[in-house]
Amino acid sequence: RARLSWSTRSGRALVVQAAVLLVLLAAGWLLWRNTAHNLAARQIRSGFAFLGQRAGFDIGEGPVPYTPDATYLRAFAAGIGNTLRVALLGILLATPLGAAVGLGRLSRNALVRGLSTAWVEVLRNVPIVIQLFAWYLVLTQLLPDPTSPLALPAHAYLSKGGLQLPVPTWTSGSGLALERPEITAFGVSGGLSLTPEFLALLIGLATATSASIAEIVRSGVLAVPGGQSEAAAALGLSHRQVIRRVVLPQALRVIVPPLTSQFLNLTKHSSLAVAIGYPDVVSIANTTMNQTGQSIEG
Repeated sequence: RARLSWSTRSGRALVVQAAVLLVLLAAGWLLWRNTAHNLAARQIRSGFAFLGQRAGFDIGEGPVPYTPDATYLRAFAAGIGNTLRVALLGILLATPLGAAVGLGRLSRNALVRGLSTAWVEVLRNVPIVIQLFAWYLVLTQLLPDPTSPLALPAHAYLSKGGLQLPVPTWTSGSGLALERPEITAFGVSGGLSLTPEFLALLIGLATATSASIAEIVRSGVLAVPGGQSEAAAALGLSHRQVIRRVVLPQALRVIVPPLTSQFLNLTKHSSLAVAIGYPDVVSIANTTMNQTGQSIEG
């Protein structure tokens, strides 16, 4: 057993780490004390008691039930729910799309390779906020009015009012049923409704992130030694079998770490939702800070 003393390497490491921890705690305490003193001197309220007060502003959509009479804490929960909803769905869309484009860049077909390269070069060099504006304009200006929407497969409808999808519902009489949207004189009603703001943010984040994921997948495949593919081909495997059974399993070792970073980037980029009016947690925090003046807590 190693001795925890200054004469041993482990002992010196423990002492240094303890000293660094004490310094960080002292610095944090001084920072908090100085901040509290300055806030009190300027008669600025501090603390989180405001979270129990009535919010008074509306949130247009979200998975968390919310009304203007709810508290600020409930508003933050609704904002977090909106952020997680678009982030998780964006990851589910961007990952297979990016993998397909990345493999397309390695395709032997010149057309597939060229289209995949154009996808990556364009989306990686256009700022994401510009892409969000572009998708938002497409969804709100170029689509038909809600009274005459585009009919999509599976009884779905797309218009300036958003995307309406069938949704499973549970009724006490007939059990599980499918609620389908219907066209009325005032638009499409029923089913699951996705607003243009949510769709623009979801499509923009998913497509932009897919371009970066494509480069990660391509670099991971190229990192596998060429002898692996040659050996698999010598055994009689087809090109698809070589990619699926030999190359990709080995490439995952290189792909997974930067892929995780792209998932985090997609989640952080969701804060750009404020530019197109989607109520994510950053937008709700800004509204809360404007109403309460408690910017530090927000």
